[in-house]
Amino acid sequence: MGIVRQRKWGWIGVVLISSVLTACGEAEPTVAGRWYTPSQVTEGQALFQVYCAGCHGAAAQGTQDWRTPLANGKYPPPPLNGTAHAWHHPLKGLKLTVQNGGQGLGGSMPGFGGTLDEADQEAVIAYFQSHWPDQIYQAWISRGGLK
Repeated sequence: MGIVRQRKWGWIGVVLISSVLTACGEAEPTVAGRWYTPSQVTEGQALFQVYCAGCHGAAAQGTQDWRTPLANGKYPPPPLNGTAHAWHHPLKGLKLTVQNGGQGLGGSMPGFGGTLDEADQEAVIAYFQSHWPDQIYQAWISRGGLK
């Protein structure tokens, strides 16, 4: 009876270990046709609400007159939802803007490189790109967006 019990527990252990290893080896699938995962979008939404929504709007809609400079000569926050120019920039450029801000580009956005790590920056970008229509996202890809 002791041997049967040991074998039973041995098989249970093998099944449990196999399940854990299989689960650890499986990456979360990306959103259909996109570079990011649903988890990145969810995390990015939370970060966006804290760090970005105050200027860019809760749904990344930006400021209505974002093309018109303010009295101080700076430009207001543009939409990030695919209706402005964010999709003209590759992922690397979007990350640099999040890291360093837009002050060197005529805007007033502060940099978040000291606040958000690379994974957080990518999550924020994933969130606002999740608002991009497929046509805009594909145009971004065609322009070399993932380079």
